[in-house]
Amino acid sequence: MTMYYLWWIAAAILVGVEMMTGTFYLLVLAVAALVAGTLAFFGIDFWWQMAGGALVAVIGTYLLHEWKKKNATTPKLSANLDVGQRVRVNEWRDDGTARVSYRGAQWDAVLESDVTPKREQMVIVGTRGSQLILGPLPQ
Repeated sequence: MTMYYLWWIAAAILVGVEMMTGTFYLLVLAVAALVAGTLAFFGIDFWWQMAGGALVAVIGTYLLHEWKKKNATTPKLSANLDVGQRVRVNEWRDDGTARVSYRGAQWDAVLESDVTPKREQMVIVGTRGSQLILGPLPQ
């Protein structure tokens, strides 16, 4: 007795669960169940149904994994809230670095470029690790 409808019910359940997860892996398994159900509909032996479904599941999972890896987007990093903040320079060192007061602590800082003028008040234009990068105040 062929019970292709059990494969198709399993496929429908997998599609329904997939709609709640959104990973697409369950959709691949649903397609595999549809293939196995189609083989059962045509009277193919149960073990060939299993083999056909498993083959579709393995190939589909691999292709989906490769597609996701190729089209992966890097998550946006949170905006650096320090950028644009003013700081007071306490000391300019001979090597061009500075010691600044910011958020109640002392920080090491460097100039944005060699042509940036050294001032007592500067603005943070970026960070490099725990080091602040300073630029001139906007006019």
